[in-house]
Amino acid sequence: MDIIGCLAELIVSVPFVILPAAVSIKRENHGPVFYKQKRIGMNGVPFDCDKLRSMCLGAEKMDSRLAEQQGQDLDALFKIKKDPRVTKVGGVIRKYSIDEFPQFFNALKGDMSLVNPYPQRQYEVDTYGILYSTRLLIKPGIKGPWQIPSRSDLTREEAEQLDVSYIQRRSITGDIAILAKNVVAVLRHHGSC
Repeated sequence: MDIIGCLAELIVSVPFVILPAAVSIKRENHGPVFYKQKRIGMNGVPFDCDKLRSMCLGAEKMDSRLAEQQGQDLDALFKIKKDPRVTKVGGVIRKYSIDEFPQFFNALKGDMSLVNPYPQRQYEVDTYGILYSTRLLIKPGIKGPWQIPSRSDLTREEAEQLDVSYIQRRSITGDIAILAKNVVAVLRHHGSC
């Protein structure tokens, strides 16, 4: 399912979505088009998670300061509404989740799956409790259960409960339902920042 789904998505998205987005990113600020971020995969093994760059250069170095300014914890649900680091093109590609399309390459390499809980950064993994650490027993996914209602609409406990519940009840029909619901959520821009 991962290989066929990712290949089909890439055949359509590379010429019609990824390439035009890449040209727009390059025109806007001449920085690199792709962005690699260390994420934690199955069994706690780090990997480079690929994205189209949607923020200004050096944005990740600002995480701690912005979290403090916003009165937020730097954890799995850290997200800023109207983030000043997001570029104009970045705002559009995030709205439609185009920035995540290069992760289909991650899935083809075997680092990710189409559906499973989304990979997190080391500082997020460091806060896992015993039950929540079960998410490290499976490959992280491009789309997951708590991306449907949008992570910005959930508490940490709700997000963790969705992930653990999904892991306990995983099925192909459930994954197809999550993919379909994600398409609807993206088209409605539900929870986009």
